Amino acid sequence: MSKNKIYILIACLIVVLVIIFVSGQILKGKSGESTNVPTYQVKRGPLTISFVESGTIKAREQIIIKNELEGRTSIISLIPEGTRVKKGDLLVELDGSSLEDEKIDQEIRVQNAEASYIGANENFAVVENQAKSDVDLATLKYEFAKQDLEKYIKGEFPYQLDKADAEITLAKEELVQAEETLKWSKRLFEDKYISETELQKDQLAENKKALDVQLAQKSKELLTEYTYNRDLAQLKSDVSQAEMALERTGRKARAEVIQAQADLKAKEAEYNRQKDKLQKSEDQIKKTKIYAPADGLAIYATSAKSSWRGSEEPLDEGQEVRERQELIYLPVGNLSNAEITIHESNLEKTQVGLPAIITVDALADNTFYGTVAQIAPLPDAQSMWINPDLKVYNSEIYIDGNNESLRTGMGCQAEIIIQQYNDAVYVPLQAIIRIGTEPTVYVWTDNSYEPRKVNTGLDNNKMIHILDGLNEGDVVLLSPPLKDAAVDSENRNNSEINSSAEKLNLKISERLNNIKTTDTNEKSDRSADGASKAKKRKQSLENLDPEKREEMRKRFEQMSPEEREKIRKERQG
Repeated sequence: MSKNKIYILIACLIVVLVIIFVSGQILKGKSGESTNVPTYQVKRGPLTISFVESGTIKAREQIIIKNELEGRTSIISLIPEGTRVKKGDLLVELDGSSLEDEKIDQEIRVQNAEASYIGANENFAVVENQAKSDVDLATLKYEFAKQDLEKYIKGEFPYQLDKADAEITLAKEELVQAEETLKWSKRLFEDKYISETELQKDQLAENKKALDVQLAQKSKELLTEYTYNRDLAQLKSDVSQAEMALERTGRKARAEVIQAQADLKAKEAEYNRQKDKLQKSEDQIKKTKIYAPADGLAIYATSAKSSWRGSEEPLDEGQEVRERQELIYLPVGNLSNAEITIHESNLEKTQVGLPAIITVDALADNTFYGTVAQIAPLPDAQSMWINPDLKVYNSEIYIDGNNESLRTGMGCQAEIIIQQYNDAVYVPLQAIIRIGTEPTVYVWTDNSYEPRKVNTGLDNNKMIHILDGLNEGDVVLLSPPLKDAAVDSENRNNSEINSSAEKLNLKISERLNNIKTTDTNEKSDRSADGASKAKKRKQSLENLDPEKREEMRKRFEQMSPEEREKIRKERQG
């Protein structure tokens, strides 16, 4: 073979190689569109819809032991954490030295209050007895005064009157005897049987008896006209005074009794209050020692929970604790719960009764099963206080069975199972994009990606269930273009804005039309009313007599220009 042929053959071979290389590069460039972009091949198979939350293991049934002492106090002794205790064992002893001093002071107060109460009780008895005695004495005086009045009217005065009559009668009889004796004495004197001295003696006796009659009559007159009225008025006054004294004594007695009774009640209330305070001090002293109410495992509250500041300072001797602070958890039984917080993004998918798989950090080889038992109706306030944008809901999962290996305070992960599908079509969650309100994926067809609307179900934050629109084996983009969703969203927002603007303009037009219609009606009403008033005013002027018209004309002439203009405007209006 000649050298020319060899060169020609080599040149043709080189040309063929170049053509093959160029074709390969072109084909590689065309296929790069599907190989350089991340894609996912749609799969069909089992799919579990779930989400995972972290939490803490807690005993389902446990006794929470709290500090019942008021104020703040210190721990003197503390049982070691994790100790198996029996009912009645001493768990915590708190400092109660100040309470002992307060108890001694309070006992002295109780004794003083008791002495005051006893004195008030005796004083009340004395006052009550004295009041009864004073009332009885005043009543007796009142009764005696009434009896004295009645005795005087019915007894003493008639007796004195009869006595005065008797004295008058006796004096008159003695006067008659004296007159008879004087008469015989005069005869005997004339006959010289007696002396003149004897005659004068009888004359004196007769005069004396006459005076006795006058005195007896005067005494009766004094009795009936003066003494009777005076004594009667005095006795009536004594009755009235005794009655008023009885009323005063009764009122005073009642007031003193009420005062003594009120003082007794006050002393009794103070005594009872001091006794209650003493009893409270004794109860507080008893609460300085906390005993186990049942058998169990002693766990410090600080080890079983976390505060908003992070982990609390571990419970220890000498530490200061506050009132109502939780000190020790005493689990009873082997039933456990998992306390978790559910983020608000997962709240809509979660409900009570869903199953859960719990894994414990300390027991990596064990898996536990449970059920969602409780979901808080409101987000956790402490989490919101730390981060207002964080909304989590405290929840509890009941773990099945008795698990002695689970202990309070262990960290755990709870996977809550929302749904399980044995045969489901699913794609990664990032393959879904919303164009408008429709979920859309980009599917590889005919050497290009085309958008396709799909019907989606639940997702587990990784995979999403495709109800309709994709088949097994389809290839979808994992990073769909966002510009289509943005453009559609912008158009949709513009259309919504335009629609809202049209609705708003329509409402404004309707409101303006209503205002114009109302204003026109009011103006027409005012015009009609003004015409009616002008017509009535004209009729009233025509009905006036000439004298009143002349009077009005003169009054109008006497007005100032401003007043005339004002009246003219009012008539025109």
